[in-house]
Amino acid sequence: MKKAVLIVNPSSGNEEAKKYKDRAQQKLQQFYEEVEVLETEQEGDATAFSRKAAEEEVDSVFAMGGDGTVNEAISGLAEQPYRPTFGFFPLGTVNDLGRSLNIPMDPEEAIDSFDPKRKTALDIGKLNDDYFMNIVSVGSIPKAISDVDVEEKTKFGKLAYFVNGVKEVFNDENYHFVLEIDGESTEIDSSAVVIVLTRTIGGFTHIVPEAKNNDGKLYLLYLKDQSIADRLKSVPDIIRGIDESTENIGYTPFTEGRLEVKESADLHPSVDGDEGPELPLSFKVLPQHLEVYCGRE
Repeated sequence: MKKAVLIVNPSSGNEEAKKYKDRAQQKLQQFYEEVEVLETEQEGDATAFSRKAAEEEVDSVFAMGGDGTVNEAISGLAEQPYRPTFGFFPLGTVNDLGRSLNIPMDPEEAIDSFDPKRKTALDIGKLNDDYFMNIVSVGSIPKAISDVDVEEKTKFGKLAYFVNGVKEVFNDENYHFVLEIDGESTEIDSSAVVIVLTRTIGGFTHIVPEAKNNDGKLYLLYLKDQSIADRLKSVPDIIRGIDESTENIGYTPFTEGRLEVKESADLHPSVDGDEGPELPLSFKVLPQHLEVYCGRE
């Protein structure tokens, strides 16, 4: 009997999940004999639900929520002996993975256009003992962006991230990082170090045009900034999209690495939009680790 588990975060998207839950269940019932709906109540629930689904070897696991809910659900499937096909209906503020998989950002359209025949492989990132599906960022600018509270995200959408990030551009603070990338060590001074899996960052779909969802690579980007003026110089490069190092931005595709900060600093990364573990960080790519449902090309 074909079974799907639908994990719903009822607080996502200004509580839009309550509005779309039944619609998603009815759509999935066209393709599965049983659809079990589970609602999260606290942090970690989506991870526990998806891991249990993997242990029960259900056919598919779906998440309905924002990037945090999707991250949790994927984390529950990662490195399990059996991994169901994964799908999701985006409801959050940014939805970077949804954009990179061509899933419609309108919830009704995402649900109505779902087709189980459209599937692709997806790389997953491993960060210490955690997982990420899109981005890890460290530094003063990423910290400001991750500090956006729920009320601001709900009211202003991705503009809230942009405003907080711009404010931090004018705070002259950076860090001395030690990086080990595919066995080679280097030291950099930067206000922002970013590791991505997909081409989309912060809802903007062109930032890392070379990145593919299943190319088996992570992409390192960092600002070569010693001053506020240096940060402002990097803006044109970001607008154009980054596929090589420039005078203002460092860029390296890689598969495995480590990052630490030399200062005694309480510095936590932002992991798919939520606070991650304390430095140092070890990271690697799990290539083509999940089969996922995607949108039309």
